Amino acid sequence: MSPKNILFEGALSGFASSICLQPLDLLKTRLQQGDHVRSFAALALNLTGLSRNRPRILYVARNVVASEGPLGLWRGTTATLARNVPGIAIYMTGLNAVRTALAKVPYFSASSPQSGQSRGSVLPKLNSQGNLLAGATTRVAAGFILNPFSVLKARFESGIYKYDSFLGSVGSIFRSGPSELLRGFTASALRDAPYAGLFVLSYEGLKREMTRAMPSASAGSSSLMHSAAAASASAFATLSTHPFDVIKTKVQVRSEVRYRGMLSTIKTILAQRGVAGFLDGVSLRIGRKVLSSAIGWTIYEAVLMFAASQKQP
Repeated sequence: MSPKNILFEGALSGFASSICLQPLDLLKTRLQQGDHVRSFAALALNLTGLSRNRPRILYVARNVVASEGPLGLWRGTTATLARNVPGIAIYMTGLNAVRTALAKVPYFSASSPQSGQSRGSVLPKLNSQGNLLAGATTRVAAGFILNPFSVLKARFESGIYKYDSFLGSVGSIFRSGPSELLRGFTASALRDAPYAGLFVLSYEGLKREMTRAMPSASAGSSSLMHSAAAASASAFATLSTHPFDVIKTKVQVRSEVRYRGMLSTIKTILAQRGVAGFLDGVSLRIGRKVLSSAIGWTIYEAVLMFAASQKQP
């Protein structure tokens, strides 16, 4: 399959998942951006919410709808599309290229093909080290290129920044220089590198075991297998790396000195909320990642398998 087709397929899956799952991203950002200073007013608000048995997610969602209307849940969709559509396209195209290159290196290639695996997938086969390296390096590279749009995405979702237009916000952040363009990148890289490595490693391992259980996989069962493997791998990788997502959001959205830099942000979160503060929005991120991975990787594998079948005589 040509890189152009993979690029298009990645962009398509990125567009679909971004539109459908934007409310989960917005609510996650709103939960993570809060400055949990232990003031009397904040404590009273918290106690009020608890006394009415309102989970924080529902409380935030209700406030968004009340103040901005139902479409407020899709605030920042343009910035999300600008980040995720090219991001997923670049990631999947780059991942395919890196995996293909690493498969030619004896140290990284799978020692022996798994029986029946070719029926379930046509991706280059790598060992654990190869899968970790391919996933991590590709994800961080894509994140570096698109970090300015990650910053804008978080700021649009936060509701704190009042940009006149998306194009105006792009011009504003690029005029601000490297410090704003790369804001939060360290935390993003520490989130994305292990996430992508763990995801690809888990995904390939789960897919291999499922293929052994269903060696004569049809197109339908292959799609189901890829969805289940992607969803499970995404949940595990997301939970493992979520603290850095919280740090990234606060660094990119908040302007106070205490959030300038990763170390000062970590200290602030620990002082205000303790270890629990690093899990803000984890259920929303897991839900979003599980669904987007299931959608994206099922489409990705299906298109690759279709292209491979077309080449057969």
